[in-house]
Amino acid sequence: MARNSDRAGEPPPPPDPLPVAVVDSHCHLDLMDTEVDAAIAAAVAVGVTRAVTVGVDLPTSRWQADVADAHPELYAAVAIHPNEAAHGVSEETFAAITELARRDKVRAIGETGLDYFRTPPEAHAVQQESFRRHIAIAKETGRALMIHDRDAHEDTLRILAEEGAPDTVVFHAFSGDAEMAKVCADAGYVMSFAGNVTFKNAANLREAAAVAPAELLLVETDAPFLTPVPWRGRPGGPYLIPLTLRVLAETRGVGVAELGASIAANAERVFGPW
Repeated sequence: MARNSDRAGEPPPPPDPLPVAVVDSHCHLDLMDTEVDAAIAAAVAVGVTRAVTVGVDLPTSRWQADVADAHPELYAAVAIHPNEAAHGVSEETFAAITELARRDKVRAIGETGLDYFRTPPEAHAVQQESFRRHIAIAKETGRALMIHDRDAHEDTLRILAEEGAPDTVVFHAFSGDAEMAKVCADAGYVMSFAGNVTFKNAANLREAAAVAPAELLLVETDAPFLTPVPWRGRPGGPYLIPLTLRVLAETRGVGVAELGASIAANAERVFGPW
């Protein structure tokens, strides 16, 4: 379907509600053109009763931690995004992220990882060092590690192996193919699929989603980004999880309620009970 470019600035209408309650495992509520309370209410109305809101630098990480403290439906993730880390990260910033990670409502270190799409080769070493430091923070604080991996599969997996992965690793907006999904499954890494799994040109993601073990599967929006079809190109929100979840269920040949219940249980295992 077309991207609805004539109405690209408008949020899509709400989808049909889900038959079970699920979690949006990765969104950026600070980047949405919607008040937090309204975004939560819209999500709850369609069965998305919980969400993890994610930082990309120190100020946004503090914002996520504070907003999670104020809303029982939310948990937070804190980190320096790899594209930010490519410019260098101070010791004071790593210390501040570690301190934030110890707060009760912060349940993941993310998003961290590698992004070779936007980072030139001369900055890869700096980005890799930041990733290693975030792995250490996740292990020190007992939090899940939430990975951003773009065009950097080999190095991401290598560094995880070299450093020793934390107990819980989540590949946010999973971008690999079926073979990488099998590698992640063998390592026990969780794969979180976003709205881009619904895109027409994303057969590789659907193939990965089909082979990912049910117990290692999450769903997310990455809102306001990666809005699923038929609204690709419009601003997204956690309330659009049902569109992605239904495509995942169809891809895997299971019922929406069955998959939703499994994903909800996985989210509680990864982030803890709400």
